[in-house]
Amino acid sequence: MNLQVPSTELETTTVTLEEIIYQRRVRVLDHAGVHGVSATCRTFGISRQTYYRWAERAARYGLAALMPKHRRRPAQPNACPPDVVEIVLAEAVARPTLGARRLLEHLAEREVELSASGVQKILNRHHLGRRAQRVAALAQITAAETGLVTDEARRGPFGFCHFAARPGDLVALDTFYVGKLKGIGSIYQLTAVDTATRWAVARLVVGDKSAAEAARFVDHVIDVLHGIGVSLSGVLSDNGPEFAGKDFTSHVAGLEVVHHRIPPRSPNHNAVCERFQGTALQEFYRPAFHRQRFETVTELDTQLQGWLHRYNTRRRNHSDFMRGRTPLQVLNSHLQSVS
Repeated sequence: MNLQVPSTELETTTVTLEEIIYQRRVRVLDHAGVHGVSATCRTFGISRQTYYRWAERAARYGLAALMPKHRRRPAQPNACPPDVVEIVLAEAVARPTLGARRLLEHLAEREVELSASGVQKILNRHHLGRRAQRVAALAQITAAETGLVTDEARRGPFGFCHFAARPGDLVALDTFYVGKLKGIGSIYQLTAVDTATRWAVARLVVGDKSAAEAARFVDHVIDVLHGIGVSLSGVLSDNGPEFAGKDFTSHVAGLEVVHHRIPPRSPNHNAVCERFQGTALQEFYRPAFHRQRFETVTELDTQLQGWLHRYNTRRRNHSDFMRGRTPLQVLNSHLQSVS
């Protein structure tokens, strides 16, 4: 959990989990100096061995030694780069009936040189090692694009696989109910997440979400993506009234943006957006509402945009797709490959 303390309009100061642990350890030592070791261990629920280890460390090296140490990720010199892994997964899902050995010739056409065992290991790590898993993954992608839901799509190996070759090809859209604030009313968050880079855009609206609001949000997304060198060509959404209404569908069609709809009652087909909204709830909204009372929606939106700036540029995402990268790093790698 990160507690965000706003410092500027586009930046926030973060109280990290390590700092929270450090402050707790300092309080344990202070409490023991007043109430004794036994009472302190009972109060904080720690063992005497743990207390004496912290006390010895602080006495020898100072209180700064109580700060938890970061453990760096072990270096894997032979690990495949993320872009190579993406190509392997894309080829495997596009040709689900081919095994690792038969995929080698198709990978060679895309200038990827791997052994059959190396390809198989990548597929196994992403739950695509068996032919049935790859067929199910392709069926899930087809269901998202055409609405054709088969039994294989329902029994998918990992919920749903999103893939976009370039930034802007597929931007996931969704709405998130933030809550009802006294004196303001119901607040919804309109969310957009680029599938290729995980770059996120959000805007708060007061009152009932509508197709007209969603259409204006698409214009806002286009402006934001244009600012980072990306053109919007496709969006993915559920079948909510804000995305199925005439104001939204006609506006998107006029922009010549392809609109994909997920199957009914299948939120896992919009997993990229759903996962981001869960992160926003845990890392921004819950700490923010426990920290202060918001008088206006502008005040809340200002802090949201500051958190979003950090999310897109500095927060590392450790999912299987991102592998410790930030959306900015993924975006730059795509832009460099084009230039």
